[in-house]
Amino acid sequence: MSAMDTSATPTTAPLGEKTEPGRFRNGTRRVAAAFTRVRPEVWVLVALSAVLNLWAIDQNGWANEYYSAAVKSMSGSWHNFLFNSFDQAGVMTLDKPPLAFWVQALSVRVFGFSSAAILIPQALMGVASTVLVYDLTRRVFGRVAGSTAGLVFALTPITVAIFRHNNPDALLTLLSVAALWFVVRGFEDGRTRWLLLAGLMVGLGFETKMSAALMLLPALALAWIWVAPGGSRLRAFWQLLGAGAVMSVAALAWPVLVWLTPEGSRPWVSGTSDNSIWSLITNYNGVGRVSGQAGGPGGMGGGPGGGGGISVFGGDTGLFRLIGSTLGGQIGWMLGLSVAGGALVAIQSRLRRNDPRTGWVIATGGIFLTIAVVFSFASGIFHPYYVAQLAPFAAALCGAAVAGLISVKGNLRPLTIPAIALAVVGEIVVIFNTDSGYGWLVPILIGSGIAAAVVLARFDDQRLRTFAACGLTGVLMIVPAIWSVQTLGHATSGTFPAGGPSSQSMGGGPGGMGGGPGGMGMPGQSGSSSTQGGFPGMPGSSGSSSQSFPTPPTGMTPPTGMAPPGMGTGNFPAMPGQSASGSGTGSSSGTGSFPGMTGGPGGGMGGDGGQDLSSAIATAEANGGGNVAVSGQQTASGSIIEGTGDSDVEIVALGGFSGRESEVDVGWLAERVKDGEVRWVLASDQGTSPADGRVGSSELMTAVTQACEPVQLESSGTDSTTTGASAGQQSGTASASSNGTDSTTDSNVIYDCAGKASALAAQ
Repeated sequence: MSAMDTSATPTTAPLGEKTEPGRFRNGTRRVAAAFTRVRPEVWVLVALSAVLNLWAIDQNGWANEYYSAAVKSMSGSWHNFLFNSFDQAGVMTLDKPPLAFWVQALSVRVFGFSSAAILIPQALMGVASTVLVYDLTRRVFGRVAGSTAGLVFALTPITVAIFRHNNPDALLTLLSVAALWFVVRGFEDGRTRWLLLAGLMVGLGFETKMSAALMLLPALALAWIWVAPGGSRLRAFWQLLGAGAVMSVAALAWPVLVWLTPEGSRPWVSGTSDNSIWSLITNYNGVGRVSGQAGGPGGMGGGPGGGGGISVFGGDTGLFRLIGSTLGGQIGWMLGLSVAGGALVAIQSRLRRNDPRTGWVIATGGIFLTIAVVFSFASGIFHPYYVAQLAPFAAALCGAAVAGLISVKGNLRPLTIPAIALAVVGEIVVIFNTDSGYGWLVPILIGSGIAAAVVLARFDDQRLRTFAACGLTGVLMIVPAIWSVQTLGHATSGTFPAGGPSSQSMGGGPGGMGGGPGGMGMPGQSGSSSTQGGFPGMPGSSGSSSQSFPTPPTGMTPPTGMAPPGMGTGNFPAMPGQSASGSGTGSSSGTGSFPGMTGGPGGGMGGDGGQDLSSAIATAEANGGGNVAVSGQQTASGSIIEGTGDSDVEIVALGGFSGRESEVDVGWLAERVKDGEVRWVLASDQGTSPADGRVGSSELMTAVTQACEPVQLESSGTDSTTTGASAGQQSGTASASSNGTDSTTDSNVIYDCAGKASALAAQ
């Protein structure tokens, strides 16, 4: 019987009769055979990545409550799912595209709303990314190089953190490395399909985090044109055009859907002042991330006055930012070896078109260089966890470096010395910049580097050379491996996930928000909480200190509603478990956020959460129901997650993530009131962001107070003196005046807008 006849044989037969394997059975056997052919090192990498990404993942809770709340809203309604709605009423979108949250929402629909249903798919993305990093390196440089690349990626601290979190960066990283993998496959046979699939991955990456995915394009296009694997550069050009078309369709499908949908039939596009998806793409998620709005909550990331080219959460901009105090501990450990690997392979291949290493190093090294440069000099909205997108390309170059060191021959052997020196010095710099306590490793690093250089420069024995290159890499990976394991020992939650010890929360390390001079203080570090303008110690610190911190510049005073609980003008409050004069006790759901940002119902950054939001819900229930609007989405997150029981009251947010990102039109709100989507508004004075001038929902709240009816808040039975978010609300009113915005709201009332649509529209 021929193969064709066999494949056509029916897969079923009468009971008791034997039959030839059919198409399905042949397919099953092929899958089983493929698994048996998987090399043992791949299973080791899968197991390692799975353990790091899944171990005690439940301790991370809802991770970023802002995203978890949206996933709950999206999982309960296909309309909310389609339009990426943050709230269950479908009033406002998230400030990100939907693809990553579609994955999480579908998981929740299947398995129910739980932390595991949201986070486990993220962890599995990390496992898949590790395998792809291994394979795209192995295909060109062999199994040793592939194993090194996969190991470095799996043990990069920020990758462990991001694949244990619900941020969209997990899916962005997977799609980015998948795009490169398809291009590497295309280099082997020149088939157009591989490039089309790469274009699809970039397009889906755009639907995950918009412009961040486009950083792959220059290097991938240059590599394909340079190598022209099909033999003709003209053919390569047409292939690129086809891939670009596929990418464009995938990338623009959802934005065009939003654009074509009437404004009254979809949520407001969060992060914009004109309700335009194109504004979100080009501004808030475009130039705003590089040179526009300042980073950090409420624009806290700008330098003094907001324009200093500094991001508090990303460290000083500049050539050495990635190995500095804030980002170095997340990704900087192996970057010296990455740079050395890219340079060494480029020199060895001489970038000849017929050398299989050429296309690989142009694509991989080009992506690495593009992302590294953008991240090093981005002075807009920038957070440390963004560097997760750089990790797979840095790891692949580390694998190439090992292969290059092993195979270097003849008059190129002296290149091993600067390559090894760059790798060793790069890690030593990170050790001292992060003040990680591993200074004892420096002599070992130097000794290992010298020994490896001697062996690689003088000996020809392949086994000895392999041992030297791999041994040096192993020594370089000691600290990042420790940091990766330490990530499992504490919750990776809140707005700013970070790998390593818990002190790395908020981009810790000297000079970051996590500690050291100019920071907020490491756990166990003493700081001043009684001196106005001082930064207090973190949990476990004493309330006073011999170490003083400078008063933040006037322009850096956190605006109203953005202040952590108990914050007055010019100083940060004492942290949980710490006493401080005049401040309440904040609540915190874990590391990576200000205390009180995500704790409790509505305990967010908007300043009208906690006790006030609970009272607002009670007031709405006692007066006929209707949805309650607040200024910031983070404020509403806890209440959306916890729900309002049997009540028909739902929480919506009008000003974007912190209350400053979305400038909602009053006429648009009037329509929502008319349609019954919003009745109550818990108004708060957001003020103007001192860093970049964003006013968010401030003007909207002013219109509400003038057009709607104030109603005294009901008591929810919670002692407001112990509610961190409520304390932040009270201190926030004073902050508004200091920012030049008159206080026009009363924190004891909620505004009833029922029947006030015309009055609002008149505003």
